[in-house]
Order: sequence, then C-alpha cells, then structure tokens
Amino acid sequence: MSAVTDALRVAPTANPVIQSFRDSMVVAKRNLIRMSRIPEMIIYGLIQPIMFVVLFTYVFGGSMQIGGSTSATDYKNFLMAGIFAQTVTFATASSGAGIADDMHKGLIDRFRSLPMARGAVLTGRTLADLVQTALTLVVLAVVALLVGWRVGSNGDTNVGKVLGAFGLLLLLGYAFTWIGALIGMSVRTPEAATSSGLIWLFPVTFISNAFVDTSHMTPWLRHIAEWNPFSATAQACRVLFANPGRSQSEAWPMQHPVWASLIYSVLILLIFRTLAVRKYRRAAG
Repeated sequence: MSAVTDALRVAPTANPVIQSFRDSMVVAKRNLIRMSRIPEMIIYGLIQPIMFVVLFTYVFGGSMQIGGSTSATDYKNFLMAGIFAQTVTFATASSGAGIADDMHKGLIDRFRSLPMARGAVLTGRTLADLVQTALTLVVLAVVALLVGWRVGSNGDTNVGKVLGAFGLLLLLGYAFTWIGALIGMSVRTPEAATSSGLIWLFPVTFISNAFVDTSHMTPWLRHIAEWNPFSATAQACRVLFANPGRSQSEAWPMQHPVWASLIYSVLILLIFRTLAVRKYRRAAG
C-alpha cells in the first residue's frame, strides 16, 4: 500500500485525462498485486464456472432440444456461449464485494486524501477485475475444449470472429462490473454486496437463451429473454463461434445480436459508470 500511496502523491499533471489514466493504472496495479498474493481468490473464481460446464454438459446434455435435435454434442456447443457469458457477469458480485470491503476498511478515506482523480479508484478496481475475468475465460475455454466444445461446429468461422466473441464477452463483463461498483458503494458490508449482487444476477442469466432455446418458453417470458442484454451477448457468441442455436425469433436483438450486444454493453457501461462515480464523489466528498 505504501508504494501505491507514494505513486499517487506525485504532483498531478496538467492534463486531467492523463492524470486520471495514470491514477487508474496505479490503483489497478495495486488490486492485481493484492489478487496475486491471495491466489485462492482466483482459484475459487475458477471452480464455479468449471462446475457449471461439467454439470450442464453431462447432466443436461442429451435431454435439451436445440434446433429440433436432442444431440448431446449440439447442446454442448450451444451451452458454452451461455457459460462464458454467465462467467463474466458473475464477476460483478466479487467486484461489488471488493469495493464494499475497501469502503468498510477505510481504504477509500485514505485514497481521497491524495491528489488523485476521483473516479480512478473505481476505474482501477474494475480494470483489475477485467484482467481476472480474462484469465478466467482463458482457463474456461481450455476446459470447454477438453469436454468437447468446438468452434465452427455449425458453419464457418475464423480467428477474428472467435476473438471478437471473446471481446464482446469481456465488454459485457466490464460493463456489469460497474453495476457491481455501484452496489458496492451503496451497501455497508462486503457480505451485503455479494448477496445483493447475486439476487439480480440469477434472473438475468437464467431468464435468457444461455442454457435453453427460448422458443420453448411461454410467450411473455420469451419476449423478456429475447430482449435481455445477456441473451444478446450469448447469441452473438454463438453466431461468431458458428455454434448451434441461431435464433429464428423476429426480435431485433436476436436478428442482430452482435450489434445488440455492443449497444447494450456500451449503454450499461456509460450509465452505471456515471452513477458509480457520482456515488463515490458523494461518499468521498
């Protein structure tokens, strides 16, 4: 912490954008160092998505109908986009808990006494969480390949499209961490941040096309699932991965999932970053 404090005590630059970027990088480095010193944070973060991959693949594979087929292989390839999307969004809970913990321990009070950009604390934290999420995605992709997931299983794709799909996943995850940041600034304890984060994450991820074909849902629930930002990203990944499950729905997000995913993620990022930074400024004012 002393090294971080010394770095932030450097006289601020004339350009506020450069200062904000520099301060954010210092705070991000502090959080990454902290994560590396507590490896169980990363290990436990990996266990849950790996369990979802194994359980959904071998328990539900062969019993789910995808595009009129109950093939276990088709469901496995359909499922992975949903698991990837769920993994990046569930990082929201840990992000909120981390910020709430910093607030609870008084770390935010120490930062506000330094000549640093006000939004740098939250930006640095969310960037560090983004790095951890990217690492989790890499490990999860390896596990998915081991259990039989393959890109291009339902058409042609290329490296650019595959990387684009992972880029959309990371963008969605980063946008959602700002929701976690706002929650972390709004509650009193890390436990409350974790609980409140999971309360809304479960319906968002399960009322979607992540694990089942939405055509089998009742009409009112299907409409909610098809316009869910989470569904747009999962569907965009299936299109870019060339996996089964391309939607026949007439809903705009399902017809243009890549654009819908980009628009949803950018809007969520802009709205909740603004709200979270404003909340931080009031709390640290």
